[in-house]
Amino acid sequence: MTLASTPRRVLVTGAAGFIGSALAARLADENIEVTGLDNLNAYYDPRLKEARLALLSSRKGFQFRCGDLTNAPFVEAIFADTRPEIVVNLGAQAGVRYSLENPRAYIDSNVTGFLNILENCRKSGVRHLVYASTSSVYGANPVMPFSTEQNVDHPISLYAATKKSNELMAHAYAHIYRLPVTGLRFFTVYGPWGRPDMAYFIFTQQILAGQTIDVFNNGESSRDFTYIDDIIEGVRRVMDLVPEGDPAWAQKGAKASSSTAPYRLYNIGNSRPEKLLDMIGLIEKALGRKAKMRLLPAQPGDVAATYADIADLTRDTGFVPATPLATGIARFIAWYRDFYKV
Repeated sequence: MTLASTPRRVLVTGAAGFIGSALAARLADENIEVTGLDNLNAYYDPRLKEARLALLSSRKGFQFRCGDLTNAPFVEAIFADTRPEIVVNLGAQAGVRYSLENPRAYIDSNVTGFLNILENCRKSGVRHLVYASTSSVYGANPVMPFSTEQNVDHPISLYAATKKSNELMAHAYAHIYRLPVTGLRFFTVYGPWGRPDMAYFIFTQQILAGQTIDVFNNGESSRDFTYIDDIIEGVRRVMDLVPEGDPAWAQKGAKASSSTAPYRLYNIGNSRPEKLLDMIGLIEKALGRKAKMRLLPAQPGDVAATYADIADLTRDTGFVPATPLATGIARFIAWYRDFYKV
């Protein structure tokens, strides 16, 4: 791998999203020219996306383009106009449960849209493509902690299957065209400005409204909750670490996370799974209210637990998550009360 110089121009897709807006802000604050792309769809309240963009608009060097990754001519024009050195693809249709209701949205955005990104990275000579994968790719894998060297051929949701497809597509382009690509498997990202479809956000809203919260898998699920600032720090470090092919890859055991192609995969998580009920307890403490809970069976597509092995990410970048769950939840609650005037 090569430690690259700081880029002058970066394209961030999904820039009105939770992670995308936070990353765009970080890069703009480093005086990097950032082009943000988003379609502002209504998967969740567009007003939250617009509020994130409003914060970004005050930053010098940030420009926003509204459009869809599935629109090939639009994506091609963005690349021609902005000539990005690095692309961070965070634009995708997210959510496990929604993939049960609207599967075509996942193929359109996560497969067709990603193909358009790959094609334009290839044609324009982008020096590094960093893209979002997900911990959901581990699916039915029972071995903890989840390692990038483990088999991920048994997804249990279409969302996970499309993200696994992204990893395969990226490797194909890395192999054929020597396009440097790095995939990041995110683990349950949370924090201020987060996604309203995530459990911690829904629980906060419903507890404040005096409603009963639905707790699936009878509260036995655990998640590797990862605070947004830690995620952004990890992404930023990976951006500058451009993968190179390893000619001795086969002799070293043909690890799943690397290749003879310029291809890498990393987990990026807190590396400390927490029980869902414990997280609810922290929300209760921060709100000063008790939750009324309805314990329910697990929903289709949900995994029982997530737990990231981040040893290789720490080794290669020095990344170590720094935010305890109690601190992150307290910060989220403070933001939530302020933003929604509760």
